[in-house]
Amino acid sequence: MKQNILNKYSVPVPRYTSYPPANFFSPAYTTEQHRHAVVESNNREPSHISIYIHLPFCFQMCYYCGCNAFLLTDKTTASKYVEAVKKEMQMIFPMLSKDHKVSQIHYGGGTPTSYSFTVLKEINDLIFNEFDCIENPEIAIECHPGYMTEEYWATLPEIGFNRISIGVQDFNREVLKASRRKPSRLEIGEIIVRLHRQKVSVNLDFIYGLPLQTEASFAETIREAIDLKPERIVTFSYAHVPWVNPLQKKLEEVGLPTVTEKEKLFHTASGLLQEAGYRPIGLDHFVLPEDELYTAVQEKTLHRNFQGYCTRRTTGQVYAFGVTGISQLAASYSQNTKDIPTYISQIEREELPVLKGYALNPEEQITREVISSLMCNNYVSWQEIATSFRTTPEKVKATLNYNEKNLTELEEDGLIDRDEEGIRVRPEATPFVRNVAASLDKLMLHTDKQFSKPM
Repeated sequence: MKQNILNKYSVPVPRYTSYPPANFFSPAYTTEQHRHAVVESNNREPSHISIYIHLPFCFQMCYYCGCNAFLLTDKTTASKYVEAVKKEMQMIFPMLSKDHKVSQIHYGGGTPTSYSFTVLKEINDLIFNEFDCIENPEIAIECHPGYMTEEYWATLPEIGFNRISIGVQDFNREVLKASRRKPSRLEIGEIIVRLHRQKVSVNLDFIYGLPLQTEASFAETIREAIDLKPERIVTFSYAHVPWVNPLQKKLEEVGLPTVTEKEKLFHTASGLLQEAGYRPIGLDHFVLPEDELYTAVQEKTLHRNFQGYCTRRTTGQVYAFGVTGISQLAASYSQNTKDIPTYISQIEREELPVLKGYALNPEEQITREVISSLMCNNYVSWQEIATSFRTTPEKVKATLNYNEKNLTELEEDGLIDRDEEGIRVRPEATPFVRNVAASLDKLMLHTDKQFSKPM
């Protein structure tokens, strides 16, 4: 893309993992509202259950991290924390219909694998003993390979995990050192071979936009990843948000790539991956053609939640457990407290640890569907949205910040194509799909919220 276009659209916009974005959630949202929303979710679609478990502890804090993570310094607190997570589940599960099946379980953090696999098995068993699962549910965990032994990798499939996300970030040791990221304890290739033998699908996760990355060095990393043949390769854009994590300022001391350099990193990686047969999915995923995410894109049924991209088959209403966990229900969001001692004490008092949330009105539910369609499938059909909500295309547009001048500008700048039927984001403009979504979002008209840049 031309330099002036890169500069023009490299501005802070929401990541739209939810709509509205999480920084619009309100502390006025109460525990009782959440309790009511959980019960009501039994009568809403989707009927499947998706469970998210947040395990926030890390052996070492990486400089680039924007997650809610804590240094593991006190094993007693870590033990009390996981007991609180299990108790929170036992408070919520009785409210859910046993006719609904679990379609997705996802462990994030932090570093979920900072806990022993024995602890992970106890949590999985708690879920499996309470609910039936759909056929071939997605049971996934994010792994830091820097600390994991052969026994740990071998045991994960045995206790139920069938998708493993390996946080490589970069194969270049100097990049990892500058980012304070420990390299893998075992060879990544050996890990993948072991997991494939146990019928486990693998994501290799990388970050572009880190210090010392060059177009040539990142291309070498991606070539190495391609040679390993994981089912999915993910190229996350580094989000520089030092107001969230002050440690990110350490990266400024080394120096971050410019917008132009960062765009070259992505497009070089994208070109190599597609030449090797991987198919682009959404913002940052590349998958093998036989992957169900690719089928979902072709059928325009790709979905996205805080845990990432998924298919409609595995999509469920999300019930989140642990600090900062965000439950994503049919018409509301609820986020847990961010403070570990507060979380533990609330659970011990048998209080749901709601910090803030958001109840969507009917117009916002339409806007959410429009933005989700753009973010997942790079297109939106006015008639399809209208049919889903039993309304008209004109009324769908009226719920949005639908502005002909803004859309014409996006079209002239090469980000979208459009006609009477809808909007399509051009393939080369995929990194800026967030800008397209933001242009339709009424909440962006007057806001002082802070967001990361797409590039």
